[in-house]
Amino acid sequence: MYLKGFILFLIAYLIGAIPTGLILTKLFLKQDVRKIGSGSTGATNVLRTGSKLLAFMTLLIDALKPYFAVFAVHFAMKKLFGGIITYGAYGLYSEYITMVVCGIAIFAHCFPIYLKFKGGKGVATAFGTLFLFSKHIEFLGISWAVLPLAGLGTWLTVAFISKKSSLSALITALILPVYVYYLNDLSSPASTYLVYFYIGVVVFVILRHTSNIKRLISGTESNIKLHKDENK
Repeated sequence: MYLKGFILFLIAYLIGAIPTGLILTKLFLKQDVRKIGSGSTGATNVLRTGSKLLAFMTLLIDALKPYFAVFAVHFAMKKLFGGIITYGAYGLYSEYITMVVCGIAIFAHCFPIYLKFKGGKGVATAFGTLFLFSKHIEFLGISWAVLPLAGLGTWLTVAFISKKSSLSALITALILPVYVYYLNDLSSPASTYLVYFYIGVVVFVILRHTSNIKRLISGTESNIKLHKDENK
């Protein structure tokens, strides 16, 4: 059982650790994104290359990492182990397993083995987990995921006012547990643990942004830039 769990979680880690921003900038710009700006491989730093498209692609793929990890674990459980859990999210594994896999994907994105454990800050990947746990509402004939909408709305509002990506990420992360508690369906026992899961996400995001917090306090944190930063 322990070996099976290790294999499943290793799969989640190896997927979450894929350095999307580095791969895309190397492939299309012949540039190492780690050598500019903050040195992060995340979308915000990719934006400093001047390529909005690559930054968006990085953001999208990093946000999808929890999906990739969850479905890979799903496949492995079904094909390799015959489905060792028979209830919960997506039919073959529980919401508890999904939360663990998502947590591993976020951690792996920030500490990828491929880059000597130096990766992004986990914001996009954490945001992507919201789609896996969110309840949906019908509006204009379309099913809308509540939690991602609330999170995105908060980030955009703070970004518009402050022009600072790090502050937007921090405030959005801080308010996520509140959104989960009030906006999501917490009827199942597993779902109540989502609040604790996102409290953990908050702590992790804050720890990953300690340098940004120091710059925010000192007033030296840079604004969001939509063009290449020639001074970095």
